[in-house]
Amino acid sequence: MTTVAELIIEALAEEGVSSVWGVVGDALNPVTDAIRREDRIEWVGVRHEEAAAFAASAQAQLTDELAVCMGTVGPGAIHLLNGLYDAKKSHAPVLAIVGQVPREDIGTDFFQEVDNDALFADVSVWCRTLTDVAQMPHLLEEAVNTALSERGVAVLSIPGDVGGLDLPSSTAVPRFVRPAPPAAADPDLVGEAARALDQADRVTLLVGQGARHARSEVLALAERLHAPMVLSLKAKDGFEDANPYEVGQSGLIGNPATAEAFAACDALFMIGTDFPYREFLPQGKVVIQLDVRSTHVGRRTPVDHALVGDSALTLQALLPLVAEKESTKHLDAARTVYEEWGKAQARLADPSHDKKLLGRLRGKVDNPEGRVRPEQLAAAVERHAADDAVFTTDTGMSTVWLSRFVRMTGGRRLLGSYNLGSMANAMPQALGVQSLDRRRQVISFSGDGGLTMLLGDLITAVTHDLPVKIIVFDNGRLGMVKLEMEQVGLAEFGTVLHNPDLAQVARALGLHGVRVTDPADVDDAVREALAHPGPVLLDVLTNPDEVAVPGKPTLAQGWGFAIAKTKEFIVSPE
Repeated sequence: MTTVAELIIEALAEEGVSSVWGVVGDALNPVTDAIRREDRIEWVGVRHEEAAAFAASAQAQLTDELAVCMGTVGPGAIHLLNGLYDAKKSHAPVLAIVGQVPREDIGTDFFQEVDNDALFADVSVWCRTLTDVAQMPHLLEEAVNTALSERGVAVLSIPGDVGGLDLPSSTAVPRFVRPAPPAAADPDLVGEAARALDQADRVTLLVGQGARHARSEVLALAERLHAPMVLSLKAKDGFEDANPYEVGQSGLIGNPATAEAFAACDALFMIGTDFPYREFLPQGKVVIQLDVRSTHVGRRTPVDHALVGDSALTLQALLPLVAEKESTKHLDAARTVYEEWGKAQARLADPSHDKKLLGRLRGKVDNPEGRVRPEQLAAAVERHAADDAVFTTDTGMSTVWLSRFVRMTGGRRLLGSYNLGSMANAMPQALGVQSLDRRRQVISFSGDGGLTMLLGDLITAVTHDLPVKIIVFDNGRLGMVKLEMEQVGLAEFGTVLHNPDLAQVARALGLHGVRVTDPADVDDAVREALAHPGPVLLDVLTNPDEVAVPGKPTLAQGWGFAIAKTKEFIVSPE
């Protein structure tokens, strides 16, 4: 005889699921016992279910395949929510198996009971409770098929008295289906977009992760139009390598070249991106937007030509219709600004920066304690990281430094909570990725605030032999919040973090822990940390007052910083 739990786990193993993340307990004991007896699936027990959901979301984003996490009755299920929202907003196919009280107690306000169907309604594309063996296998098929086809979260609740039930011998083996093949946008609309591109003298491309599989087509279009290419943060992964058209990111993490590319263009072509920051998008331009999801088109800026379809197939249809432009002035101007900005950034990353005249003068103002500049740390990781390393970043300043100093060249990949913007995502995402391949280098750019929020799951790296490299930008601050306050003229308040020696904490937990306080030690420490065979936490004390301004700062922002600094000087107790 086969039980409900055994059928679920066997079917997931056949689908290619290699690990399940969660915390064991009561209602899901039959499921974890089935995992114990299934050699194809690894059970990864975490210290907090939020870490489980982040890990599964990362796996799904990296592979485009189903990933699985679990949380038992009530609180265990609730803890999954934040990581599941990350999966939802990242369009990652994740199956969450959650516990429920026994069937006879549902609706009686039983111990730990919550209404899972209501709780997960907003985060999921599918949410049901399994209450009878007759619902197998079709309920599991619905869950997996919906998660894969709609690229979202499916939640299957299993009451405590259901997982161990025997199934009738006639129960069919679950069969999962693949999503429908992609299609190009409407040919007539493609023709109209081509004519609009021909009529524009200067075209700028804004490219997102949705075009990652269309790299060759996007590059061919940029070459034909001599168009500078602004990349969303997520598009670093796939478009930075050998790309003579890219000019970096826009938004708060951006640079002056993207502002130049936007301001000077006649037409903006958005490809596979849902870039959310309207204030950084240019106004008064002809806008073309290509996206596989019609719901994305026009919701950030008015669109003149909407193309709904697969990026690669649509661009293949568009390219023969677009005439090659003669002038390269628009591209050359943006690239010149980008290259000059890059040289200025490289000077900040120089370990001897603060020893030179201008550096000493600047350091007296913004780095009087002589701490490591975060630019230097990020640049050192860039130099020593493997060509196929996977990077994860915490939301905040660590993302800024990766954006500016780490290039996604070769086979490198990048993940973060770039749609939800959660704290504490980088370390558990790194754990999820590392479990897919323990031989591949996985590097987490962690903020001290994000890391300490889920600090307990450093133990997971040790318990499950996951050799992640945790790089901590330890500035004793919630750095991005500090920047946001100062940008609008508010004094820094509530952002100071009183951290322990995180390297000592890591060593106590079983990791290799290294602490760096001297800029002269950064390069060697990074090289050695990345070469260590097991999990490592590299705790680097970085400058808390390092300012990362927008690519085109406004007068109001500059005035805000001045006012904030005056207030901090007058009222700060530190």
